[in-house]
Amino acid sequence: MSPLTITSRDAATGPVLEITGDLDYATAPDLRTAVDGLTLDAGQLLLLDLAGLEFCDSSGITTLLAARNLATRHSAAIALAAVPANTARILRIVGLDRVFTVYPDAAAATGSTGPVDPAGSGSGSAGQGVSLSQRNGPPGSVAEGL
Repeated sequence: MSPLTITSRDAATGPVLEITGDLDYATAPDLRTAVDGLTLDAGQLLLLDLAGLEFCDSSGITTLLAARNLATRHSAAIALAAVPANTARILRIVGLDRVFTVYPDAAAATGSTGPVDPAGSGSGSAGQGVSLSQRNGPPGSVAEGL
């Protein structure tokens, strides 16, 4: 079991949270606290950089959705970067690959190189995937209620 580390930084697009270690029942409240403590303005992008994520259970997925809901309440966008293959598989199985925009890495997200298909080849080429507005779905959707 790896301890969870959350590092916050600002990018031109908005706040970036770099998440490393295990995101599970015991550590999910730490991420929720970090997200709740952010200043998020309308039009900004909240980026969750998962490059160092080693494990994510259902509590972690729920916390990612809570972060999405916070962004939505502030009229901001949210994206995930560098989603590990095992987590991308879970997102795909439960349909959350249509809720979150996914980028190959934080630089692509903050530099607008384009989203990628989290189940794809990992090539990171621009144009794969769909836009955030297409993925977020209507208010009242399953993700909205979490």
